[in-house]
Amino acid sequence: MSLIVKICGLKTPDALDAALDSAADMVGFVFFAPSPRNLGLATARDLGARVNGRAGKVALTVDADDATLAAVVEALKPDMLQLHGTETPERVTALRALFRLPVMKAIPVAERKDLARIELYKKFADRLLFDALAPQDATRPGGLGTPFDWSLLKGVDPGIPYMLSGGLDASNVAEALRITRAPGVDVSSGVERAPGEKDPDKIRAFIRAARAAEAALAAKVSA
Repeated sequence: MSLIVKICGLKTPDALDAALDSAADMVGFVFFAPSPRNLGLATARDLGARVNGRAGKVALTVDADDATLAAVVEALKPDMLQLHGTETPERVTALRALFRLPVMKAIPVAERKDLARIELYKKFADRLLFDALAPQDATRPGGLGTPFDWSLLKGVDPGIPYMLSGGLDASNVAEALRITRAPGVDVSSGVERAPGEKDPDKIRAFIRAARAAEAALAAKVSA
């Protein structure tokens, strides 16, 4: 199965075009006010239309209420919801039913015991995303540009599709894939020139590096 590459936190047409032209599988848009990648609904509507079916659109929210999510869904018309907060399995189930969209649930990881959350969510989510646990004083969730110990995912099979996130960039995605054999990778700050400002060249470089790593691992398996 082909590696799924997701570029998240897109805010501008040139960054989005770089992801689409480089054949990203998923493009992510953030709807969370404390994030430098937060997107207004009007911009989301324009960027969502620009995707034009060339990649899956993912709407990232953090403990959003139904009204907020409804506005996001109406504007972006996403193909998937990404829940990056403390949403419970029951909340995941409710949102899947309410919006009739698949849900990706983020699981923060710092140590092996954090992987116990897999059992909580794997029957309710359509996809999991393993991200670094944010520092205690952080104002928002996620790896914030810092990777976790990828060896924690060695041999892990959640039973549903999953993605690796947190501190990835063009220089380390091959090593991350070699260690984890993850079927998907998700990058945001690793393709930026400044917080919230995507660099089209870095986007292209990341996707090239991820595809090259995928090909190298496939060749090793078939050798």
